[in-house]
Amino acid sequence: MTALTLTVNGGIARITLTQPEIRNAFSDEVIADLTAAFRTAGERPDVRAIVLAAEGPAFCAGANLNWMRRMADYSRDENRVDAGLLAEMLRVIYECPKPTIARVQGDVYAGGMGLVACCDMAVAVDTAGFCLSEVKIGLIPATISPYVIRAMGARASHRYFLTGERFSAQEAHRIGYVHEVVEAEQLDSVVDGWLKHLLSAGPAAVRACKRLVLDVAEREINEQLIASTVEQIANIRASSEGKEGVQAFLSKSKPSWLPG
Repeated sequence: MTALTLTVNGGIARITLTQPEIRNAFSDEVIADLTAAFRTAGERPDVRAIVLAAEGPAFCAGANLNWMRRMADYSRDENRVDAGLLAEMLRVIYECPKPTIARVQGDVYAGGMGLVACCDMAVAVDTAGFCLSEVKIGLIPATISPYVIRAMGARASHRYFLTGERFSAQEAHRIGYVHEVVEAEQLDSVVDGWLKHLLSAGPAAVRACKRLVLDVAEREINEQLIASTVEQIANIRASSEGKEGVQAFLSKSKPSWLPG
């Protein structure tokens, strides 16, 4: 059974989780497939943006029960290797050079929270529920924590990591975990709107902006960081795309990355 599909059309890669009968839960096979899919899409020159979606009532319910049963018998070293594969998947998604959008059509639990947090943008249907449920079974959301805490902030993480309580899409929006909450029929229009913006921007500039956020977020503002940002803007201004974009703006013409 295929855990996901990867399609590319019009510069957009769509990675869709396709196991609704098990609520698109993780297993080691799914983790390997997701890692490979994001690497592939991230490296393809014809891909300008990536949408992560899912089929069925749940976006991702965390760990597959069969996988959890196997993990219950793992040694500490085996658990370290296993967790390392999940951590690598999350890193590949978070650092993917192309912009990523999470299209959240249903519930997100446990490890699935990491998937959404690793994407650059997230829109959720208003009926979706969210939960960091690990403490309920004596575990902690350790591997996903660097990304979830960046997405929702330390204060909200204190509450929802510790209580394991379910919270609404509206609350996910309030704490900054998702950018927009809409009715189901509006989900695709929001995604399409974001994609339109992404496709109208300079591809190299988008990649550089994503790298900029990853490099600057959470860092102390010191001489080293300031010097780094000076170098980055100098590089992009001196690049062929940067020069073309500025010239097109000044001459009120279209740069080459825009159609017609």
